[in-house]
Amino acid sequence: MDFSSWFRRTLVKNHKPSPTTQTLNKSQIEPEEELGVTDQLQNFLKSLTFETFKNFPLQDDRLDTTSITTSNGSSLNIHKDLSEWQERHATFVLSKCKEISQLRYLLCPRHLKERQFWRIYFALVKSYVSPYEIRAIQKEKLRRMGEDNKPLDSACEVEMAEAKGALTLSSSS
Repeated sequence: MDFSSWFRRTLVKNHKPSPTTQTLNKSQIEPEEELGVTDQLQNFLKSLTFETFKNFPLQDDRLDTTSITTSNGSSLNIHKDLSEWQERHATFVLSKCKEISQLRYLLCPRHLKERQFWRIYFALVKSYVSPYEIRAIQKEKLRRMGEDNKPLDSACEVEMAEAKGALTLSSSS
């Protein structure tokens, strides 16, 4: 399923809160804080124009795809446009920031495909939202480690070791 069909389905029907939303409510963390929709980001989004998106250079328009073999032996390519965090961010920012909502309405699908719009959007706001996305990924890894009671992978162990080393260096200074 591609992002545009998921997005239309999400906006059209009322769906029950996701486990992440329920977790946010339990811990009293505001969605703006969790999803990186800060005042700085909103001010930046107000400066974006039709031309910003229309003239943005997209180097490679290929999709990331995952190939799955079905039970009858045929192969399906499933598009992976956005991460789960990016999907939540996109939904929230459209409801919170009317400028982006209006730009998306003007651009999609007449001038840009939905996936192109979001690729450009996340390229433009990368410096604003990447720390929040990284934090969400780290929280999810820690949550899964707590559930499984075992390390996820060597990359996670390396991250934790680096964090320990940084703590040791800062405490010895």
